[in-house]
Amino acid sequence: MDANLVKRLEAAVLRLEALSAGGFQRGVELEDSGDAAAADPSIVAFDDLISQCVSRVTSAGEKIGGQVLDVSRFIAEAFSVQRELLVKTKQSQKPDMAGLVEFLKPLNEVITKASALTEGRRSDFFHHLKTGADSLAALAWIAYTGKDCGMSMPIAHVEESWQMAEFYCNKILVEYRNKDANHVEWAKALKELYLPGLRDYVKKHYPLGPVWSGTRKIATPAPVKAPTPGAPAPPPPPPASLFSSETTQPSSSHPKEGMSAVFAEINSGKPVTSGLRKVTDDMKSKNRADRSGVVSLPEKEGRAAPPAISKTGPPKLELQMGRKWVVENQTGQNNLVIGDCDAKQSVYVFGCKNSVLQIQGKVNNITVDKCTKMGVVFKDVVAACEIVNCSSVEVQCRGSAPTISVDNTAGCQLYLSKDALEASITTAKSSEINVLVPGAEPDGDLVEHALPQQYVHAYKDGHFETTPVSHSGG
Repeated sequence: MDANLVKRLEAAVLRLEALSAGGFQRGVELEDSGDAAAADPSIVAFDDLISQCVSRVTSAGEKIGGQVLDVSRFIAEAFSVQRELLVKTKQSQKPDMAGLVEFLKPLNEVITKASALTEGRRSDFFHHLKTGADSLAALAWIAYTGKDCGMSMPIAHVEESWQMAEFYCNKILVEYRNKDANHVEWAKALKELYLPGLRDYVKKHYPLGPVWSGTRKIATPAPVKAPTPGAPAPPPPPPASLFSSETTQPSSSHPKEGMSAVFAEINSGKPVTSGLRKVTDDMKSKNRADRSGVVSLPEKEGRAAPPAISKTGPPKLELQMGRKWVVENQTGQNNLVIGDCDAKQSVYVFGCKNSVLQIQGKVNNITVDKCTKMGVVFKDVVAACEIVNCSSVEVQCRGSAPTISVDNTAGCQLYLSKDALEASITTAKSSEINVLVPGAEPDGDLVEHALPQQYVHAYKDGHFETTPVSHSGG
C-alpha cells in the first residue's frame, strides 16, 4: 500500500477519534483563530490598538488604583472580548437575530459588570466609573447588520457613544487639572482610545460593519421563549378625601353636640336657667385681688399642616405634534437620548433632577426650565439654547449655537466647542456662571472663564456707565 495513502488514513482516524471525544471542534477553532490572528490585517491592527491605547489606559489606572483600576481592567477585558468576536466573524456565517444576541453575550456581560460599578452609593470616583462604563457602548458597533437594524453606522456609533462618556470625562479634566496629573492622563488616554483610536480603526477596516466571511454557522442554543410580560401595574388608588365620611351622614344619626345642642335646649321651652347661680359682688373680677387687669392671650394650639400634595407630574420623553420634544420630571436618569430629531423641532426640558440628556443632531431651540443638577449635551442649535430658573446645571455644546441665554439661574457650567466660541451669551439675575472653552493646543486642557455677576454703575456726563466687576479667574 502507498505510504502517502497510509498517512492519510491514519490522519483521518485521528480526526474521527478527536471528533468522538468532543475536542475536534475546539481544536479547529483554535487553529483557525491562530491563523486568522496571524494573517488578517484587521486583527493585527486591533492588536496594535490594544497594545498602544488600551495599555495606556490600564497603566494610568494602575497609578490611581482603587475603582479607577477596576473599571480600567473591565475596559481592557471588553476590548479583548471584541478581538475574539472579530476572529469569529471571519469563521462564521452571518447569524439571525437570536444568534447575534448569543454571539454578543460575552461582550454584553463585561459591559454589564462595568455598569454595575456606577450603581449604589456614589463614590469619589463616580465620574471615572461613568466615563469608563458609558464608553464601552462604543464597542457595540460590531452589532451593526445594515441600515434597517436600528442603529447608526459603525463610525457614527463610536462617535455618538463617546459623546455621552465625554460629558463625565470633561468633569475629570476640570476637577483634576491642577490637583493630580494621573487622573488627567487617564482621562486623556481613554478619549484617545476611542477618538481617534477605535473610530479610525473601524473607519479603515469595518466602515460597513463586521464581515461574516466564513461558511460554518455559529452553534447557538435554541432560543428560550421570553415570558409574557405582565400587565402594567394598576395606578395607585386615589387619595383619601380631605373631608371625613362622617360629615356626609345625616345629623339625625348622631346626638347633637356643641352649639346645636345649646340652641336645641333653648328651643325646647325648658327652664334652662333654673340651675344657674347668682353672681355676687365679691365674685366679680374687678373686686378680686387674685386677678389683674392684663389680659393674656393663650398660646395657639399647633395646627397639623395638611399633607403636602406633590405637583410633580409623570416623567415624559416624547415628541408632541411632530414639532416639540418634551422631557419632563425625569429624576436620576443618566441615559436620556433624543436621537431622531431635525432642525424644525424644539426641545423643552422641565423639572428634571440629577439626570443627563443627550440631543443628537440639529434642533431649532433648546429650553431648560426649573431643573436641578441637570446635564444637557447637544450638537447644533439653530436659534438659541435657553437656561431659566435652574440650579446647578451643566450644558455642553459640541457643535454651534448662535445664542445662549441664562436667566434666573444659580450655578451654570457651559462647555463650548471651537465652533461655538462665537456664540452670544446673555445672562440675567444669575450667579456662578462658568464657561469652559478649548485651550490653544488641540489636546490641551479646557480653559475656564467666570462670567461677571456684579456690576459697578457710575453717573458720568449725564448718564450711567456700567462696568463689570473683574474676576480673578477670568
